[in-house]
Amino acid sequence: MNTFANICKAIRQWADSDYLPESQKVEEDNRFDFPRLVPYIFLHLGCLPVFFVGWSWFAVGAAFFLYLLRMFAITGFYHRYFSHRSFQTSRFMQLVFAVIGNTAMQRGALWWASSHRHHHSHSDLEADKHSPRQRGFIWSHIGWLTCRKNFPTDYGKVKDFARYPELVFLNRFDFLIPIFYGAMLLAIGSLLGKFAPGLSTNGPQLFVWGFFISTVFLLHATLFINSLAHMIGKRRFKTKDDSRNSSLLAIVTLGEGWHNNHHRYAHSTRQGFYWWEIDVTYYLLLLMARLGLIWNLKKVPESVYEEARVLKTNQGHPAQD
Repeated sequence: MNTFANICKAIRQWADSDYLPESQKVEEDNRFDFPRLVPYIFLHLGCLPVFFVGWSWFAVGAAFFLYLLRMFAITGFYHRYFSHRSFQTSRFMQLVFAVIGNTAMQRGALWWASSHRHHHSHSDLEADKHSPRQRGFIWSHIGWLTCRKNFPTDYGKVKDFARYPELVFLNRFDFLIPIFYGAMLLAIGSLLGKFAPGLSTNGPQLFVWGFFISTVFLLHATLFINSLAHMIGKRRFKTKDDSRNSSLLAIVTLGEGWHNNHHRYAHSTRQGFYWWEIDVTYYLLLLMARLGLIWNLKKVPESVYEEARVLKTNQGHPAQD
């Protein structure tokens, strides 16, 4: 009976992220909780049918495009907007990108932002939810997502956005958009298979590539910023954490790899502080600003650039490993 009750509670919590059973209201330690791992197992197993549905240039191209679109929603809006408010936009545009970001299966924008704000408050300290310094690579990459303590949204950290009921709804029922997204891919693939056979795709194929494969690559690329960006790369600034700059991670995450820059001044819209530091998310945000879709992009203060010049001239980079 207890097992059945626990299964019912887990199902209800998957459906309603704000539901918290009485038995979990006490602060929990960092214990592994299998129900939290199930969605990620589902995502990875969903890639296996690729051996049955095959591939087409259209399906692979769609997966790549959807990776880029949703990565931009995560980096530009989940991170630089919802987490750090590094620019301003309209209520409509914040909703649009909250929806697009939700298709990445990284939960709602409010949970994402509250977790990230907590990270910046405790970066690489004992209280940090995903510090490789404290608990190693595996924990910082994926383990922290399997912990009950890290599941609830701390709305107290996102009061500025929690006043929007549409964002709270998306955050609370974060499974709805991914279901709609998957169904849309199935439908589009089926229509293309019928009316555009020259594309050599179909519903199941587009679903596997656009939903599962694209999302798994997107998930791990994003999580590498929590893990590898605190382990490998160069340190321009002497921050109190282990954040590092990595050009490789910057490429696969559209600019998030300039992590040491970001931890030195998190309020800037730009994370590649110099012209040679590729930051595709910033370029796209500049384009959106030109179109009037966003505004008041925050710049890197001259004092931060001066600090970088002093460190390079007098001491060299603090770490080059």
